[in-house]
Amino acid sequence: MLKTLYVGIDISHKTNLAQFMNQEGELVRKPFNFPNNRDGLETFVAQLIPIISSQDYSQVKIGMEATGYYWWHLREYLDEHPLLRNINTQLFLINPSLIKAFKDAYTTLPKTDYVDAWVIADRLRFGRLKPLTEKDLRYQPLQRLTRLRYTLVRSTIAEKNRALGLLFLKFSEYTNVAGNRVFAKGPMTLLSEFTLDEILDKPVEELAQFIIEAGNARFSNPELFVEELKKAVHRSYRLNSKMQNSVDVALSMTMENIQFFKGQIKKLDRVIDKEVEAIPNTLGSVPGIGPVLAAGIISEVGDITRFHGHAALAKSAGLTWTRYQSGEFEAEETSLTKAGNLYLRYYLVEAASSLRLHNPEYAAFYKRKYDEVPKHQHKRALVLTARKFVRLVFALLSK
Repeated sequence: MLKTLYVGIDISHKTNLAQFMNQEGELVRKPFNFPNNRDGLETFVAQLIPIISSQDYSQVKIGMEATGYYWWHLREYLDEHPLLRNINTQLFLINPSLIKAFKDAYTTLPKTDYVDAWVIADRLRFGRLKPLTEKDLRYQPLQRLTRLRYTLVRSTIAEKNRALGLLFLKFSEYTNVAGNRVFAKGPMTLLSEFTLDEILDKPVEELAQFIIEAGNARFSNPELFVEELKKAVHRSYRLNSKMQNSVDVALSMTMENIQFFKGQIKKLDRVIDKEVEAIPNTLGSVPGIGPVLAAGIISEVGDITRFHGHAALAKSAGLTWTRYQSGEFEAEETSLTKAGNLYLRYYLVEAASSLRLHNPEYAAFYKRKYDEVPKHQHKRALVLTARKFVRLVFALLSK
């Protein structure tokens, strides 16, 4: 059996804390902290080498949490460090939720700043973790882009929710008339240019022409829309004059934010399209799965050999359900665990939403699941469709 040294590193922006543990769970030296830069890394390696040689360790396992981007340089430099090339060194990037769960299992822990590093080292000692491989790392550049896209989408949603609240203050019945054209350029420009009373006073033809020109002629039935808009003005509340200017400014800036995020997403999609071309995959061959969805899934799955089957892949995405049973009773309604990689879950669910619209097989499956229950139909059917898609993802990426 190889004599192994376990090193847990608690990473932060400026300083890293390290603990060194043997196979019996005993610390072999005092805790050590070093700056999260090149000089700090050299100091860490200078401390590590004497421990390995003096105590005759034949293997070193170094673990760290996947904390933002702060682990990246440390892992890169340790992997390529000349003093570690002839030493059997394995590097582990561990999900923070796994460390938290392991930490919570202890009844007592040392109350020091180094406790997290100690827990990481002890978790390494228990095993059943896979070290990082070059296959995992090849997906990291693409992952940076797809995760940024996720953030931009969430930011867009947040701004739209803010805009809906402001629109209610300005024109409370507007969303009931606009339907799925709430944020269309023509009507939004109209609302920024005219007060509600001006919308009532101006002729239908003039307002319809304004919407056409503002929306670059991409608005169907503008006259009918304006007529409905005028009716909605009569039904709407009138905003206090003291609030009008503030609401107009806030709404205008919020709409600018929405347009900015949309533009950023379009630019990012073009970059993602090019990046994903460099990674061989067959996900794009599935009707309804475009380059962006394929990229989001591939970048989060990484090396598919990490998973023993589609069930393990689904579990990593949090697409599993809790089970509640007591005696002979078993609940029919169970909740999604949502424990796991939220980015992978997001892209799988987005893929399911696209598949139900563009893929007959998945559309039929979605409808069947939708019709099975009286409530939460859409969300339930969508995540079940995503779970079904996981089987195909695993099969295609395993080829």
